Amino acid sequence: MRPWVPLAALALALSPLLVVHPVRVSGHSMEPALADGDMRWALRAWASHAPRRGEIWVVEGPDQASVKRVLGLPGDAVEWRGPDLWINGVRLDEPWVVHPERGGEGRLVCGEGYLVLGDNRPQSQDGRSWGALPGRSLQGRLLGSGLAGKPDSR
Repeated sequence: MRPWVPLAALALALSPLLVVHPVRVSGHSMEPALADGDMRWALRAWASHAPRRGEIWVVEGPDQASVKRVLGLPGDAVEWRGPDLWINGVRLDEPWVVHPERGGEGRLVCGEGYLVLGDNRPQSQDGRSWGALPGRSLQGRLLGSGLAGKPDSR
């Protein structure tokens, strides 16, 4: 046998991990869609399309990587008033939010970044305090969750 064959076989066996990788959900910020300890697969950002509104992505936040929903896209003006999220002056329908934030107000212009929020707003550290994240902070899109909501066409 040629000496490179076992190495090629190993590389071929591991190559799918270059495109998809396992992700363990940590915390309660995405409940009820994703529970603490859930295992999911994520398509690496370089192999995916640009983030779309409503999709769930693995993001590198200020403290650590976490799983959040992309809601604000580059150029969007986002405002939150209690439980309602407004994007460019239009109230966003968020059927995935079962635990809304009842208080609080804020406004953010995404610029060239993305606003990401947890679905369980009272339990989520997210873009309301971090601000918009640059595109390089979005590391991978969750696959097969059926939780994407209604993606925006952008």
